[in-house]
Amino acid sequence: MASRRCQGGFTYVVMLLAVALLGIGLAATAEVWSTANQRAKERELIAIGHEFRDAIGSYYRSTPGGASRYPETLEDMLKDKRYPGVKRHLRRIYRDPMTGKAEWGLVMAPEGGIQGVYSLSRQVPIKHSGFQGLDFELENARTYSNWRFIYLPQFANLPR
Repeated sequence: MASRRCQGGFTYVVMLLAVALLGIGLAATAEVWSTANQRAKERELIAIGHEFRDAIGSYYRSTPGGASRYPETLEDMLKDKRYPGVKRHLRRIYRDPMTGKAEWGLVMAPEGGIQGVYSLSRQVPIKHSGFQGLDFELENARTYSNWRFIYLPQFANLPR
């Protein structure tokens, strides 16, 4: 009977150790998944930022009458009221992948109108370098709200 108690205690300790190791493994997996998820959201934010920048540029370049103007609202890019028919520069107002909302910070042009957009998230980005083309300004940003996607006519011919 005494030997059964020793074996029962040993099994109990092994099970506690197994549960502890499983918990550590799950915590590590959750950390990796969280990082991968944030990186995917960063890629989505960059792609959406490019869509907004391109739409602002399209709106700016297609101003009738020659005097280029930036859109007054994001909705102006969904249906350009300057034309009698339907002219769209943007398919929809995208949701910000970092906040989950369709709300964006707006970079206003000195002459009026929206020149660019940025996320309202104060979260710290994982990606700090390796940006190319027009995204060079995203380097070393402290928060996602510093990732600004701005249309500047003088840089219109540079690669994204």
